[in-house]
Amino acid sequence: SDIQRLEADRRKALSLERYKKLFNRHLHFTLVKDRNVATPRDYYFALAHTVRDHLVGRWIRTQQHYYERDPKKIVDGWQVEEADDWLRYGNPWEKARPEYMLPVHFYGRVEHTPEGVKWIDTQVVLAMPYDTPVPGYKNNTVNTMRLWSAKAPNDFNLQEFNMGDYIEAVLDRNLAENISRVLYPNDNFFEGKELRLKQEYFVVAATLQDIIRRFKSSKFGCRDPVRTCFETFPDKVAIQLNDTHPALSIPELMRILVDVEKVDWDKAWEITKRTCAYTNHTVLPEALERWPVSMFEKLLPRHLEIIYALNQMHLDRVAALYPGDINRLRRMSVIEEGDCKRINMAHLCVIGSHAVNGVARIHSDIVKNSVFKDFYELEPEKFQNKTNGITPRRWLLLCNPGLADIIAEKIGEDFITDLSQLKKLLEFIDNETFIRDVAKVKQENKLKFAAYLEEQYKVKINPMSMFDVQVKRIHEYKRQLLNCLHAITLYNRKSPSLPLTGLAAPGYHMAKMIIKLITSIGEVINNDPYVGDKLKVIFLENYRVSLAEKVIPAADLSQQISTAGTEASGTGNMKFMVNGALTIGTMDGANVEMAEEAGEENLFIFGMRVEDVEALDQKGYNAREYYERLPELRQAIDQITSGFFSPRDPGCFKDVVNMLMYHDRFKVFADYEAYIKCQGQVDQLFMDPREWTRKVIRNIACSGKFSSDRTITEYAREIWGVEPSATAIPPPNLPRN
Repeated sequence: SDIQRLEADRRKALSLERYKKLFNRHLHFTLVKDRNVATPRDYYFALAHTVRDHLVGRWIRTQQHYYERDPKKIVDGWQVEEADDWLRYGNPWEKARPEYMLPVHFYGRVEHTPEGVKWIDTQVVLAMPYDTPVPGYKNNTVNTMRLWSAKAPNDFNLQEFNMGDYIEAVLDRNLAENISRVLYPNDNFFEGKELRLKQEYFVVAATLQDIIRRFKSSKFGCRDPVRTCFETFPDKVAIQLNDTHPALSIPELMRILVDVEKVDWDKAWEITKRTCAYTNHTVLPEALERWPVSMFEKLLPRHLEIIYALNQMHLDRVAALYPGDINRLRRMSVIEEGDCKRINMAHLCVIGSHAVNGVARIHSDIVKNSVFKDFYELEPEKFQNKTNGITPRRWLLLCNPGLADIIAEKIGEDFITDLSQLKKLLEFIDNETFIRDVAKVKQENKLKFAAYLEEQYKVKINPMSMFDVQVKRIHEYKRQLLNCLHAITLYNRKSPSLPLTGLAAPGYHMAKMIIKLITSIGEVINNDPYVGDKLKVIFLENYRVSLAEKVIPAADLSQQISTAGTEASGTGNMKFMVNGALTIGTMDGANVEMAEEAGEENLFIFGMRVEDVEALDQKGYNAREYYERLPELRQAIDQITSGFFSPRDPGCFKDVVNMLMYHDRFKVFADYEAYIKCQGQVDQLFMDPREWTRKVIRNIACSGKFSSDRTITEYAREIWGVEPSATAIPPPNLPRN
């Protein structure tokens, strides 16, 4: 579309003849270098590619500053998104595999014939695989991650080229390749755009074709008759639906088995259910995918037929078990009736999978008792929990080598592959040498991070102060606003230091307003000479893994303050815990299990529990009641309202205040008092470095459960039916058994 707009502008300024001369000058250079140009057809291809490359190159050169800046920048306190052209110079770790390129079909129509159902008159996009090696840790195993790039089936339209319309000749190519060009950044919010549905189906269709090709082929590449029978398919293949984004795997596998491989419908459904399993990642209703039926009808007509048929089978079963319960049928249907008929992809995932799991125990309980209550009553054996984990190789060894070294000195190196070994550190909680070593490592990390902040943000912070960190995507349920209110309250008390960090999805208005508020608060506090170095507020832009590796080892306090019942799990909380930060948080997500492991007295737990939130919902949440009752809260809100933090635009934050006062689903004010009180307890403990460090050691020692090794082992044993093996493959210089 950018090329089209550029072309339209150029056409106004240049005649067609001058245009031809311009490109022929470039073409001569191309033809001299390209010895493959031997025929008129080759000449056409070379010219069309030169046109495209010239236009794209010209556009990129004129926008070079656009590409060279960070993808998330703060300009005058506002987040500005910019292109992250990370493949500009290629990726040395990936290998293109054009020999395995596959067709993916869109649009078209369905024809029912005596030979079976046919999906015809489709538009085809080619899926080009790119393989990235994923090495195991000291086991001589390298797995492959295969990603897909969309390619046009034809380089360009020759007829349009001959008529002199060079841009139209390559336009189809650009439209096809758009499928894998841009990632939708919205998180925890469903946006029903056709391109997004295309992306989801594109990846699913390419991957399933690849899976079935591998299943059919034996080790030596022959076609063994046993591999044309799909009876053993679920024993060899596991498809884990990571949220609803790959939910189209269910109707696509059914389509391939029934329409292409001619498997009986009931047998195909049994194979599909035994193969697929579904992990739910959110309970927020606005995040669940609900695609309009009309969009499916246009883009994937055969899949819509299959979904209707599957839904009918499902509803027939429910009706037989609960006769006359029309409301239950409506609640459990995959097709939601209304002004706009929609397909509930979460329901499709549940009926098409043999296992459904949440990602922390409290989340899995909410999934069973609320989100999928009817489905749980129908098939309770299907529902499981798999608490998330993090890899200790990156989030301890790599990012915090100082801490990893002193741990290894005390308990050896087995914890690297068995994080539960950290329990042995409990013996050293009162060991003065170890307490001193842990505190020293933390202080070194803080000094390094303070130097980084001074260099990058021109804000000098006192490395002896508490580094109170909230690393979260910007979302109302994660309650960065509660943290903001604490910062303002501390400022009003003229009191010690908290960097905040996060990213907002572009287009999410409230998220951008929250970022603007954080930066505005920081501007006032950081430049107040009376406060000096007692309190600083810093928003770290363009949050990414390389920045996380600096932030997390330096943090003293980890903020995990979502409204109870809204955070599925969290993994940042685990990264902070294993790196020796204490947690201030609600009983939400994996915080619950962290408190169980380390003891609730070794975390700073505050605020409403899930049952309290439900009771408040029943009673009715009235934010003004808290505003009137709590003087410090009222003062903070009045300052935001009056423009104290935005003197050049006093009404800047009226939407934020309006939301907090009248439309706050996540009840920030209800937890404010408990949060401020708990932060007081944090400050008090921080003044006793020895006792603080003892709690840090206990937290590190009790973080072993939160290893991704444990999580994946549970998935393998309890969902995929595979027994994990710790046996390393012998190196190439040694014979294999």
